[in-house]
Amino acid sequence: MGTAKKLKSLMSNKLILGTSIGTALIFMLAGVIFWGGFNTAMEATNTLGFCISCHEMEENVFQEYKETIHYTNRSGVRATCSDCHVPDPWVHKFVRKIKASNELLHKALGSINTPEKFDNKRLKLAKNVWHDMKGSNSRECRNCHDFKTMTPETQKPRARKQHMNAMRDGNTCIDCHKGIAHKAVHEQLTDEEVDILTKPDPSRTMELPPQWVEFLEKQAAEKEAKKQAGNEVTAGAEASTMTGKGDVETATLATAITGSSISNWSAAPAREIVVFYPGEGSMEWVLGSKHGGKRAFKTGDRCVDCHDEETADMGQKIVTGEKLESTVIPGKRGSIPVSVQAMHDADNLYLRFQWADTEHAPVPFVEGGKMDPDNSMKLALMLATDEVEYADRAGCWGTCHADLNSMPFAPEGQDVTKYLTESRTKIELRGRNNKPLGGWDKRKGEDEIQSEYDAGHYMDIIRYKAGEGKTEDGAILADRVMDEQSASDFNASKQGGQWVVEITRPLKSGSADDIELALDQTYNFGFAIHDDYSSARFHHVSLGYKLGFDNNEAEINAVQK
Repeated sequence: MGTAKKLKSLMSNKLILGTSIGTALIFMLAGVIFWGGFNTAMEATNTLGFCISCHEMEENVFQEYKETIHYTNRSGVRATCSDCHVPDPWVHKFVRKIKASNELLHKALGSINTPEKFDNKRLKLAKNVWHDMKGSNSRECRNCHDFKTMTPETQKPRARKQHMNAMRDGNTCIDCHKGIAHKAVHEQLTDEEVDILTKPDPSRTMELPPQWVEFLEKQAAEKEAKKQAGNEVTAGAEASTMTGKGDVETATLATAITGSSISNWSAAPAREIVVFYPGEGSMEWVLGSKHGGKRAFKTGDRCVDCHDEETADMGQKIVTGEKLESTVIPGKRGSIPVSVQAMHDADNLYLRFQWADTEHAPVPFVEGGKMDPDNSMKLALMLATDEVEYADRAGCWGTCHADLNSMPFAPEGQDVTKYLTESRTKIELRGRNNKPLGGWDKRKGEDEIQSEYDAGHYMDIIRYKAGEGKTEDGAILADRVMDEQSASDFNASKQGGQWVVEITRPLKSGSADDIELALDQTYNFGFAIHDDYSSARFHHVSLGYKLGFDNNEAEINAVQK
């Protein structure tokens, strides 16, 4: 039999369901051609060029995307539209393409063919994307970013903390990272919507990857070593390493100033706390949608958990007007490193603060350039128990609201001092319908305020004014109430360009406004420095820390005198 006849006979052989080999090959070839063409078309619609070929995309979301790190970054890796919006698995990709036909329909109908129309529908469109990403556990994000391959030591403390929270609770990328490539329309969500969209999924919880566990163990060991070393470091040695003027002798710094109750501070471990310029930051901002750490804060994370190592960077961004400041003072420093020490005896708490003075930066919107010309420096210290709302997380920030004097929502013709949420019936956080933030006009009745005070829901404050040599004592609840009669003593001097301020504060002063301090308890501690003749909110503040007595776990440890 000839070759041609043999081939014809072979092709005629029957296979499954009576189909011949020849027919099967024809269908296979047709399938390959069809699949190749279909897949080529599918991939062609995944390109950046295709995605922005319509002006709806090119004029709106593409222009925003170009300003983000996903478009241009130091590594040169670009995430295009399809990388974030089209699944990689073929089945999910096919489903997404079918859904995309609805977008083509709306283009044909002209429902999003102008920037104005697009903006009107933007929140709805964004919700659709967030819903899909939430449902897929941020699948497209995890193509590039995955907890299991992250290196925690290269992350900022706040990112590291939130990533650990996400693994523990079952949150996913899109819960926190809305608006990273496009207009921040998530700020229009209600609190209820945010709670739903960021709700953890217990089925997605995971154990910390090995490199995370190793990092935390290393961090804990370093913290313990630093704590032990801190017990041996003298105040003078600590001060000599501080940023600022370096012309002060160690012996001078280690020895108390004239009139002090402590002859030598070398036995007290020194901690450097960087106070920073807060600008128009307020508790409304902390609890509002513009604060990325809002959810973590409300569930119990402390400000220091995320920000303790970056306060200097925060202060620089704010003082220059990059964020949270509309009235910039040229030349004002963004942060101040402060050495803080604490000691105690059976009757008193002793505190010592030291920091570098600064060159005068005239305030352009104040005649003479000095807000408080009588006082080149003021120092205020606040103490509170955990009974005060948010004091355990934010320290004295709980007293700062968006409608205080000199703040953005300060009511005209009203004198609004610091206050606590316990004294108000409501605090406006969202500002919907142009409502001013804060709660200055939502004051509780005097009987209710007295009940809060009797329950210890107030912030104990002590303030020293260097120019006047005056000590003020008081409390903050419905208002900031100060009295020039104080049981606490301040001693302050400027030595070689360094301010040194010492405080003697009775553990139990007998004053109703003073919190009684017990040696077996910890207290919420925060302080503020008004340097360079500043006043009101134009000061530098600390985060909230814990003050304890002979307690190595406390961030400020007052050791036995």
